[in-house]
Amino acid sequence: MKISNIKLVVILALSFSVLTSCSKEDDGIYFSEIKDVKVEYSVMELEILDLVNNHRLSLGLQSLESLSYISSVAYSHTEYMVETDQVNHDGFPQRQENLVLKANAKSVGENVAYGFNSAKGVVNAWLNSSEHRAIIENESYTHFGISIEKNSEGRFYFTQMFIKK
Repeated sequence: MKISNIKLVVILALSFSVLTSCSKEDDGIYFSEIKDVKVEYSVMELEILDLVNNHRLSLGLQSLESLSYISSVAYSHTEYMVETDQVNHDGFPQRQENLVLKANAKSVGENVAYGFNSAKGVVNAWLNSSEHRAIIENESYTHFGISIEKNSEGRFYFTQMFIKK
């Protein structure tokens, strides 16, 4: 059976587009892949969650519910900050989009920090910053997650994320 030249070109073109169009490296939207990890909170992470909720309750605000998926998104960013040895919000639009799509977030906030040795220290620092305090005290947020990782020198990096569902 003979295949005409036109049919052969069409088959090759379709095969090529299928094989090359789904590559992560080609689409340019994967700034830092978000890993959905099983979350087991450390003592310090649980303390931060409690301190933030206690602060909110002291102001008459609703306490926030921790959500493992948010913490897994935060973990991806904390891991990135440790790897780059920089505190930053790089890739926040991608994390925000991920939480909108996969956690049904209506809005997203993020606090990051570096170098604190205690939950109380980092939460106090966030509360002493008007920008960070505004995120913690945002009455529309309903859920949050936390991630803490140590760098090779033993210093902690923190990412705390908040969403409104």
